[in-house]
Amino acid sequence: MSYLWQEFNIKTFPAETLVFRDGLFCEDLSDYKSAVYFPGLNIIDINEKSDLPIHIIYIGNIENENELKININAGNCNVFMTARIKNEKSANLTVYVKNTGQNSIFNGKIVAENHNLLKINAYGEHLASNTGIFIKNHVLAYKNSETELNGYAIIEKNMPGCESDVSFSVMADESAKIKLKPVQNIKSIPLGASHSASLYKPNNFQINYLKSAGLGEKEVKDILAEAFLSL
Repeated sequence: MSYLWQEFNIKTFPAETLVFRDGLFCEDLSDYKSAVYFPGLNIIDINEKSDLPIHIIYIGNIENENELKININAGNCNVFMTARIKNEKSANLTVYVKNTGQNSIFNGKIVAENHNLLKINAYGEHLASNTGIFIKNHVLAYKNSETELNGYAIIEKNMPGCESDVSFSVMADESAKIKLKPVQNIKSIPLGASHSASLYKPNNFQINYLKSAGLGEKEVKDILAEAFLSL
């Protein structure tokens, strides 16, 4: 899958993969054995532990409603999600992770470039003890765009030892509108439970340093944007 690195800057590693492009599942690019995908429902069921981690890759341009439900049913699983998306038109992306597999961990990163209206909902629900759900969101909000980011973390009763973290970081044009809404519903004592939301703005030192190297204003903006998305 070297093209994923070249075109979308997606790092791949030995794993069972499920690949989505422009919101659609690409069976010919996917290599998965321990998971079941239900196309009409946009559900991924992970029912058995694999010798390799599972890597969900979500890339390309999206518009309208997009949803992905990830059910981790097996114990001792390592599940990763790497999403790098853009939207020229209004778009919603909802990622719902339900972890019922004891000692299973989900690590997800969603990187988005918003040129219009974008809403991201990131849900993490812990339904077994010693589960981990970590979802990191980076959004680059362009001129006159509107972004709404919602994070929900739920740890049910009698589920000790869980770790939950949903974070949002936004680099926005001055004309962009940003709305952030983190919510937690913690019913058991967790090993860790946190939310974070931040707005990033390049400082004058960074800008002047790049300009002193002979870069133009557009080149400086492009480099700073790519550095932010790569964090």
